[in-house]
Amino acid sequence: MNDSRRRRTAAASCLAVTGALLAAGCGGETSGSSTEASSSLKGAPVKVMVWAPENTQGSAQPGIRLTAQAYEKWINAHGGIKGGPLKVITCNEKGDPDEAEKCAQQAVADKVVAVVGSYSLAGDRYMPILEKAGIPYLGGTGVSAAEFSNPLSFPVNGGTPVVFAAHGRQLVDEGCKKISGVRYDVAAAAIVSQFLTLGVTSAGGAPPKDLKVPVTATDLAPQVATATKGSDCVSVILGTHSDLFVKAYVQSGAKTKVGSVVGNLTPELAASTGGSTSPLEGAAITGYYPPTTDAVWKDFVDAAKGQDIDTTNGANGTTWVAFKVFAEAAKQLTTISSKALVEELNTTSGIDTGGLTPPLTWKESTALPIKGLNRIHNTTATELAIRDGKIQWAKEGSTFIDVRKALTKPAG
Repeated sequence: MNDSRRRRTAAASCLAVTGALLAAGCGGETSGSSTEASSSLKGAPVKVMVWAPENTQGSAQPGIRLTAQAYEKWINAHGGIKGGPLKVITCNEKGDPDEAEKCAQQAVADKVVAVVGSYSLAGDRYMPILEKAGIPYLGGTGVSAAEFSNPLSFPVNGGTPVVFAAHGRQLVDEGCKKISGVRYDVAAAAIVSQFLTLGVTSAGGAPPKDLKVPVTATDLAPQVATATKGSDCVSVILGTHSDLFVKAYVQSGAKTKVGSVVGNLTPELAASTGGSTSPLEGAAITGYYPPTTDAVWKDFVDAAKGQDIDTTNGANGTTWVAFKVFAEAAKQLTTISSKALVEELNTTSGIDTGGLTPPLTWKESTALPIKGLNRIHNTTATELAIRDGKIQWAKEGSTFIDVRKALTKPAG
C-alpha cells in the first residue's frame, strides 16, 4: 500500500475528532410539531428523529434541532409527505456517547423511519443499534467515522476528506504558491492537514508548511509570525477558535492572504474586524454547498426567519439538505418504511436537492473506493469567499467542483 493510500485509510479512524474543527443524553424532547398545518393533513404521520448536543460545554449544536423543527413546519405547510404530516422527534445527545446510544435506542422504540440530519461524534455507539433495526442514518454532519463506512449511513456531503482536499485545490487555483497550514497539535488535525496537502499537491502546488498550535494556547502571535513569514497564503484550521489566530493576525499587520473551510473564518469574524475593510476580505472559504446568499437556499432562509438559526452554519445547512433528501425519497415510496427507504436510497439514479448539491445517489458504482470512506458518494465542494462581510461565491458563475480524482490518485 503506498503512503498516500495508507494515510487516507488511516484517516477514517480519526474523523470523529475533526468534527470540532468543522463545527463552526437523550432528553426525549419531542418537537413542537406544526399542529396548525399538520391538522389539515389526513395521511399517516411520518416519524423521524434528529439528535445533536445541546447544553454542553463541548460543541453544542442547538441550531440542528431548530432547523429540523423549521423544516417540519415548512413541509407540513406545503402538503406534508404524501399527504401525511412529518413528525420530528428530537433528542439531546449532550456530547456524551452514552446519551447518543440512548437516542438511538429511543429511535428504535419509537419506530422512526429514519434518523435525519443529526450531529454526534459517537457513531461507533449509535450506528450498530440503527443498523440492527434497519433504520437509515441520513445526512449526518460528517463528524463520526462510522458515517463514512456503515452501510446504513447515507451522507449528503463528503465530510473532512472532500472539503480539505478541495480547499487545497482552491488555494492553488487562487495563486497561492507558498502555503502554511495552521492547526492544533492533535492527531486528528494532522489527518486534516494531510487532506489539505493532498489537495494542494494534486493541483500542482508545493506541500504546505504544517504548523502546530498547542491546544492550550491563547496567544497565537508566535504562530502568526511563523505562518506569515515566507508564505503568501495561510490556511487557518482551528475551528471555533480561529478567532484567536485572527486577533493576532490583525495585530501583526500582516498582509498574507488567509483562508479556510466553512466554519472557521466566519462572517462574524469579518464583521468584528472591519467588515468590508477587514483583513479577511477576500478570504478563500471552501464549503460543501452554495453560499446562503444564493437563491437555492430561499426556503431555508424563509423558514429560519424569526428563529435563532444561523443559516451560514454548515451543520444547520446539512440538516436542511438531509430533510429535503428524505422528503424527496419518501415521496417515491408506495409505503413509507425504513426498509423501503434504504432500498430507494441505494438504488436511486439521483435525488434532486434543488441545487443545494448535485443530484445524490448511493449506488455501489458511485462509492469512493477507499476503505473506511466508502459511504462517501458526493465528492464535490464549493469555492467561496468572504466579501462585504458575507460568504459568497468566489467567482461569478462558480459551481460545484469534484475532487474524486485527487482523493483516489495514487502517489506519484
